[in-house]
Amino acid sequence: MKLWGQMLWALLSGPGRKGGTRGWAFSSCPPHSPLAGLVSATELVSHWTAVFEERGIPEARESSEYIVAHVLGAKTFQSLRPALRTQPLTSQQLQCVQELSSRRLQRMPVQYILGEWDFQGLNLKMAPPVFIPRPETEELVDWVLEEEAQRPCAAGTQDGPLILEVGCGSGAIALSLLSQLPQQSQVIAVDKEEAAICLTRENAQRLQLQDRIRIVPLDVTLERWWTHLLPWGPMDLVVSNPPYVFHQDMEQLAPEICSYEDPVALDGGKEGMDVIIHILALAPQLLKGSGSVFLEVEPRHPGLVGSWLRSQPDLHLDLVAVRRDFCGRPRFLHIRRSGPQCGCPVGT
Repeated sequence: MKLWGQMLWALLSGPGRKGGTRGWAFSSCPPHSPLAGLVSATELVSHWTAVFEERGIPEARESSEYIVAHVLGAKTFQSLRPALRTQPLTSQQLQCVQELSSRRLQRMPVQYILGEWDFQGLNLKMAPPVFIPRPETEELVDWVLEEEAQRPCAAGTQDGPLILEVGCGSGAIALSLLSQLPQQSQVIAVDKEEAAICLTRENAQRLQLQDRIRIVPLDVTLERWWTHLLPWGPMDLVVSNPPYVFHQDMEQLAPEICSYEDPVALDGGKEGMDVIIHILALAPQLLKGSGSVFLEVEPRHPGLVGSWLRSQPDLHLDLVAVRRDFCGRPRFLHIRRSGPQCGCPVGT
């Protein structure tokens, strides 16, 4: 079961945590607890599961397991050695669990509580209000990698694509693509929020990918925003998980989302299409002759996007494929430029 079930159409599920351990800094935790030496990890998970259930916290057991495992230096409760599950926690550990669990009671997402999360095998720093990457987006990355592996120019060579990511957030998409594509691959990642720019830069440095990514503060809704990308030439791919929630649906989002994540990263306007249209309208100026756009969208969008593209024949963009997510909903779009195959410079 994924963390928190489905709270943003897919929804605010966390990706499956992978094995491994790490240290935990206790310096900020109070030093003493009256329960010290009396409570095991298993008992503590049961206690906080009951508390979370009583308070209506989604995915109560998963939340408590992640928190207890984190304090004990593991990524999942299941990965703890049996002995660690049954031996008493120290006073410091108990107090840390108390502190982190109190944040969950305030509906803070577990990703923010832990301060990190795994995405496509990468451990990324997480911090509010930067958008938390969802597990569906891992499927978007998989699709991009599959399509890139089939490109004629990529087969049997060490060349890599030049990719533009619109709305980089934590850097999850850009950095996971770079980690799995040839060394010559590069990403230009843009976002209009300073917090996202800073977090992407920090994650790139943590993963030692900073030399292959250019991180640009840029609002794609501004006029002629694409001219800022002229120095890097035409792109092979544009990839984006843009704001796509219908504005009228924003009030229905879970407290974890409404209270902690930046609404700018979620609200796509009346039909969730505002940023999507900006991306597609400029795609001919951004892409090489046979370049592609890959988008994560809301399940109502494939029809809306297809209709919009048919109304804009001068763009020479074709919706060539729609892929469903792990819940069976139409979630991802592949749009290809059908114009001249010359790889003309951006803006021509």
